[in-house]
Amino acid sequence: MDTDELSEEAYFGIISEVELFDHNLTLQFGLLSYQCNSEEEYLKGALELIEEIKNYSRDELEEIFFGEPFDKKLLFKTLDKIIINIENVRKIPIEKRIARW
Repeated sequence: MDTDELSEEAYFGIISEVELFDHNLTLQFGLLSYQCNSEEEYLKGALELIEEIKNYSRDELEEIFFGEPFDKKLLFKTLDKIIINIENVRKIPIEKRIARW
């Protein structure tokens, strides 16, 4: 699938939120969509990606950001916000979510 296939709730709760933090991180969540066959699979994968990122070393984090400076505290705050957004998306039945196309 592609991020264009996500519902508005999922897209804005994850992609738009992470884009506010940093485009390089958006790339990670965007690429994840190509490994998924459904929105639910994407939401699950996003949560797994968040846990991985939270456990990355400083060097691994620098790779995600291609050596550009970033605020680790703000990064973790953003990731925590996305977790809450995913929980809120999951409360909405899939058939009630708004299609973006």
